[in-house]
Amino acid sequence: MSEEAMENAEPFSIKVRVYFEDTDAGGVVYNANYVKFIERARTEWLRHRGYEQRGMLDSGLGFVVSSLEIGFKRPARLDDELTVTCEVESLMSASVTFRQTVLNQKGELLVTAKARIACVDMKAMKPCLFPDNLKKVFAPDAV
Repeated sequence: MSEEAMENAEPFSIKVRVYFEDTDAGGVVYNANYVKFIERARTEWLRHRGYEQRGMLDSGLGFVVSSLEIGFKRPARLDDELTVTCEVESLMSASVTFRQTVLNQKGELLVTAKARIACVDMKAMKPCLFPDNLKKVFAPDAV
C-alpha cells in the first residue's frame, strides 16, 4: 500500500455502547473505562487481521502496555454509541505504537490515545522480538 493510500485509509474501528456500569454517578463515562474501550479495539484489530492472542500466549509470547498517553477532550455519556479507532503509528523490532481515538455518535472527538505495546517472553517477563509472522500482522497492507 502506498504512503498516500495509507494516509487516506480509514482506521479500523469498533462500536462500543456506554452502559450504566461504565459511568459515574452523573452518567458520564468514568475515565479508566476508556482504557478498556481502546484495549478492546486493539484486540479486535488483531482479530480482524487474522491473529488471535490465545495462539500467541500458547507459544509463550504476550503483549504488555509499556506506555499509554490519553487526552480527554469531551465526555461520553450513558447510552452513547462510541466509535473506537485503532491504527499502527510505528513498528519497532519488539514493540508497536497504536494511535487511537474515541468518537461519539455525532462524530465528535472525545478521546485521543497513543499506546505502545511490547512483545514479551511470558516466562521471563522480558521484552523479545516479534516473530516474523506477527510482524506481518502489523504491516499496513496485511489485511
